[in-house]
Amino acid sequence: MKVLHSTTSEDEKHTDRELAHKWKTIDWNQTRTQVNRLQTRIAKATREEKWNLVKRLQYLLTHSYFAKILAIRKVTQNRGKRTPGIDRERWDTPSDKMRAATNLSESHYRSQPLRRIYIPKPGKDTKRPISIPTMHDRAMQALYALALQPVAETTADTRSFGFRLFRCAQDAGDYAFKCLRGKNAAPWILEGDIKGCFDTISHDWLMRNISMDRSVLAQFLKAGFIFDEKLFPTNSGTPQGGTVSPILANMTLDGIEKMLSDSFPSKKVYFIRYADDFLVTAPTETVAEEACMLIQGFLTERGLELSKEKTVITHIDSGFDYLGWHFRKYKGVLLIKPSLKSIESIRRKIYEIIHIGRSWTQDQLVQALNPVIKGWTQYHRHIVAKETFREMDFYLWNMLWYWAKRRHHNKGHKWIVNRYWHSDKNRNWVFQTPTHRLVQFSETKIVRHYMPKLNANPFLDRDYFRERKDRMKRVASDIQTISNPSYLAAR
Repeated sequence: MKVLHSTTSEDEKHTDRELAHKWKTIDWNQTRTQVNRLQTRIAKATREEKWNLVKRLQYLLTHSYFAKILAIRKVTQNRGKRTPGIDRERWDTPSDKMRAATNLSESHYRSQPLRRIYIPKPGKDTKRPISIPTMHDRAMQALYALALQPVAETTADTRSFGFRLFRCAQDAGDYAFKCLRGKNAAPWILEGDIKGCFDTISHDWLMRNISMDRSVLAQFLKAGFIFDEKLFPTNSGTPQGGTVSPILANMTLDGIEKMLSDSFPSKKVYFIRYADDFLVTAPTETVAEEACMLIQGFLTERGLELSKEKTVITHIDSGFDYLGWHFRKYKGVLLIKPSLKSIESIRRKIYEIIHIGRSWTQDQLVQALNPVIKGWTQYHRHIVAKETFREMDFYLWNMLWYWAKRRHHNKGHKWIVNRYWHSDKNRNWVFQTPTHRLVQFSETKIVRHYMPKLNANPFLDRDYFRERKDRMKRVASDIQTISNPSYLAAR
């Protein structure tokens, strides 16, 4: 449509241009500095248990202009930015984002129902429910998450590693290794899994114990969801897919570590948790059973229960799987290797990509496979995985050979090899084109992981996390560092 024939008023066009200019000229370093300053004050007040001061500071933060534009930026830059809620609204333009920031307020706030979809669980026939909030509700959750996260980090269990700033699954695996590697280490392990954790948390418990605006929290929890054009109420749980949900789940489970340390002093009972998956080491099977009963009582108060199928007690000599790794002692030596489920998962993914890409060009196939290979090897690069990497290279070569032979069934082996495999420096049999080269599993070097200090707080010990990030880069220049670098950039 030509501009001359547009029905949009000149005033509206001018307003959009002004809003877009405001968004594009925002100083994000100053924004993060202002937000981090208030977050640090909230963390200090939480550590000193000055809860009235915490509430006042949280009010200042959630009504801050800088926090609002940062919340808008978070929800418009993450992976789900193109997935709308029930209103089908998306904030794609700078003027949309600036307008949303000016309208972000808790005054008369009413959350809309979430859009429910179901996605398949990896390697299983069952599906996991995902609830998608509207963009406005996501922004409200991101805004209040900025005020709640300093409280959650300060009061968190020191051995909780999931959904936390500057902590990752590798930290949980490294700490489990330290607890189990010694000759006199506790040999019994309680493997725990919470049944439907996000879906069954008691709303009453959250309303009584979570330090944030009660009316806004109630809107997050009681929004309901729409599936097949029908509205369903939410009487328990936090919405999977919501920005604030991981923080609420962590705060619900915090306290198990202290309960176990008080109940079993000097008994080598250690607790490791990543999201809702946890381990408890114990000197005897009886102690492990007692710990299981205590944890079940702790969870019952919060509307949760342990999964009977996934909660088991295992001896370290028999081995167990945790977070995609297999822990087991061989003649007294603890080794961590990629689990069979993890290996089967990556093989299935490679097979699916090559099967779907039967008609792709070699360039397209390489570009689809490389991120999968890099992501899997980076996740397992700190454990005993070199032999597994070589086996995966052999599997990948066979799959590519079948792919090439299917495309050229009337050609000889030598012609196929010369077409797709070439020499690169000192290596032969490199699957590459003039523009792209397939990464091999065995190219990834085994690099030791450096776990952060257990009692380090990202809002109070920013210098420590900055030094740790630099140290990890020096050890391995291509290592994938933990997300949320903005918390280190601002002082």
